[in-house]
Amino acid sequence: MQVNNEQHYLVNKTYDEIAIGDSSSLTRTLMPEDVKLFAILTGDFNPTVVDPNYSQSGMFREVIAHGMWSGSLISTVLGTQFPGPGTILVDQTLHFARPVTIGDTITITITAKQKFDHNQHIIFDCVCTNQDNLQVVRGTAEVLAPNEKVSHLRAVHMPEVHIDDKHERYTAMLSRVKGMEPIPTAVAHPCDHESLKGPVMAFQAGIIEPILVGPENKIRAVAEEFGLDLSGIRIVNAAHSHDSAAIAVSLVRTGDAEALMKGSLHTDELMGEVVSRANGLRTNRRISHVFLMNVPTYHRPLLITDAAINIAPTLEDKVDIIQNAIDLAHIIGIPEPKVAILSAVETVNPKIQSTLDAAALCKMADRGQITGGILDGPLAFDNAVSIVAAKTKGIKSAVAGHAEILVVPDLESGNMVAKQLEYLANALTAGIVLGTRVPIVLTSRADTAETRTASCVIAALVAHANRNKVTS
Repeated sequence: MQVNNEQHYLVNKTYDEIAIGDSSSLTRTLMPEDVKLFAILTGDFNPTVVDPNYSQSGMFREVIAHGMWSGSLISTVLGTQFPGPGTILVDQTLHFARPVTIGDTITITITAKQKFDHNQHIIFDCVCTNQDNLQVVRGTAEVLAPNEKVSHLRAVHMPEVHIDDKHERYTAMLSRVKGMEPIPTAVAHPCDHESLKGPVMAFQAGIIEPILVGPENKIRAVAEEFGLDLSGIRIVNAAHSHDSAAIAVSLVRTGDAEALMKGSLHTDELMGEVVSRANGLRTNRRISHVFLMNVPTYHRPLLITDAAINIAPTLEDKVDIIQNAIDLAHIIGIPEPKVAILSAVETVNPKIQSTLDAAALCKMADRGQITGGILDGPLAFDNAVSIVAAKTKGIKSAVAGHAEILVVPDLESGNMVAKQLEYLANALTAGIVLGTRVPIVLTSRADTAETRTASCVIAALVAHANRNKVTS
């Protein structure tokens, strides 16, 4: 097979090799990531080019590229194609005829116009046209052309760049409840900055109607210290954290609230009231927790269960844990979630209980004891989320590499997986307790207000689904 060396090397043209009228072209399509990267590199955060909402109210009614994005492509042609390596840009003039918008395909053409033998400078005409053959940029570039032939390998290592806008993912999460009626939510003991800011943000976003339960003077002091506006938010006074948990649960039992949210108290205090057989919020299901995670390096949402409630769940517990997660997946729009039952290995090993549980759970699903999802296990974590890893190990499965629900063996392993994804993979995280009469937002005291607000979105979706069950 003959190899085309031109595809592997950057080959320049020297001053003597260039004739008047010689030209070269490059074609690029403007992607949203290009605009963001250019803004990051230059520090130019002009809202006309980086803020879609501002752009829609401006002259062009859409996001446009920085003007010098097109100008930089002219430099790309000069430095890599024509004349190529060794070229030094001396002077450049540009006229911007019309904007370049997201999705436009721009062709940059440079043509040799004048040569100056005394200093080996060349002036090029530069024209950038869009997909409609309309000029967007025109101008000239004067360069010092190379005088030595250069052939340079193209495969210079450059770091791979990924644009991950966590705020965009967060905004997309909030949009899931846009237009829905806010859900009355009892917030137990929101007595520090983040635990108060979360429900306030969710209230301002129209997600919930918080009922703040706790020492009123302490709640108002925190709000004043951090500038949080409590206008329109109901406060129910409570003596201390235990009292806050009891009153918050009672508000759910009386129908004043359709969701419950943990504030700055300990999880045991709140869940002690929730699981109370006399005045709690139990149902016939085992109570379990689900982390809903948007991981930028994974191609679908991930539900991780149980990483917060059941320390060492039995096989019977896991049936409810899985069913709770499947039901949540249906609510958030996954009609038939793929459920990976995790272990350290992907084969059944009598010495590893989690593999035995996985095999039994899959057979129980076959018999209709777990419904609404596709189960497979045991699967190691890599096989669950990587089709390459699964194929390498010869695993043929509809779940492997495409899992949407990860069922962990115990609380310890689940908590580690979830926290690693949040802190090392920049996952957007929401947490919810299911199997109770109402959804419970159960976040860590270290969680940010944004995580708490995202969790409120999931609670609101579940609460609306519960309403629909009642009316149907």
